[in-house]
Amino acid sequence: MLEMIEKSKYTGRTKEEAINQAKLSLQETENNLYIRELETKTGLFGKKVEIEVICRDDLITYVKKFLKQLIENMGLSSNLEVKKREDTVLFTIYSDHNSILIGKNGRTLDAITTITKQMVQNLVNRPFHFTIDIGEYKKQHENRLVRLAKRVAKEVASSKIEAKLDPMNSYERRIIHTTLAENKYVRTESEGEEPNRYVVIKPKED
Repeated sequence: MLEMIEKSKYTGRTKEEAINQAKLSLQETENNLYIRELETKTGLFGKKVEIEVICRDDLITYVKKFLKQLIENMGLSSNLEVKKREDTVLFTIYSDHNSILIGKNGRTLDAITTITKQMVQNLVNRPFHFTIDIGEYKKQHENRLVRLAKRVAKEVASSKIEAKLDPMNSYERRIIHTTLAENKYVRTESEGEEPNRYVVIKPKED
């Protein structure tokens, strides 16, 4: 059973005062705190605002434990590596059963990510940006998509004939768009309806 995440409560005459109490007590900047306003009480001595606070590092640790238990519930063992960056966190799962955890076309990995995002949204009320990878599958897949985008863009620039790529999810389409955003000779557009939405690489007008 996964234990509850550590939460701290602080009060002040205003929300700002309560937040300052939290920052001083936890020795953290506000950016590293996930703050939820609980209630405002009015009594004999005026108004009091109560907040509930989760530290970013505690949230990262909790997500790591959540993923480990989720994989254990699938009957598999794993090791997790965490890389913290300023604006995002990368959780990389290493297992002897990577293919099972990735699933066909990454569908099991996508499901693990969706479940984890839902859990985080239930805990904190502002975005916590993170990526889950399994044995660097996403990193390698991203590199393949970048190479594909550049190769097809070169062909389109030469032939002046647009090219439609296979249907992709929003994450994959974003990689194609980002890779070719600064290209002088081609532009990209997403077309079609989900789940069959795809990218079209088109030659730029002279």
